[in-house]
Amino acid sequence: MSAEQEDPPKAADPAAMVALRRRYPGAEISEFGDSRPLSDELIGLILSGRKTATCFALRDIEASGEPMPVVGRRDIVIDWDGRPVLVTETTEITRLRFRDVPEDFALAEGEGTFRDWRRGHISYFERNGGWSEGMWLGCERFRVVEILS
Repeated sequence: MSAEQEDPPKAADPAAMVALRRRYPGAEISEFGDSRPLSDELIGLILSGRKTATCFALRDIEASGEPMPVVGRRDIVIDWDGRPVLVTETTEITRLRFRDVPEDFALAEGEGTFRDWRRGHISYFERNGGWSEGMWLGCERFRVVEILS
């Protein structure tokens, strides 16, 4: 089965999430990637300390009604099966056009060279609603607060 045909992430275990929400009131639930392999890779990069940033298409936040990250916000990161893996805290959030993302930010995403970052993100955005050099991104830096598993 190809990455595009995989089932979406399942809901997180309710009991575990209740306990985490008590420990981290106001925390949002977040996931990385659009397939199990990509999710596993990105979570692995975070756990290794190589990934301390992420970006997303602002159009997706606006369309979904999800809250925009703000400095100090905590996120409970779930894996592809909906299991909580870690908690992060937003340390910086900026809005940039794709073409204006600086190399140091791209490298903080931990996914290779600046060229690798561009190639991977163009492919990701093309699979998920479209890409252009002028598209607006939310560029978020974060730190790991707790590793849960």
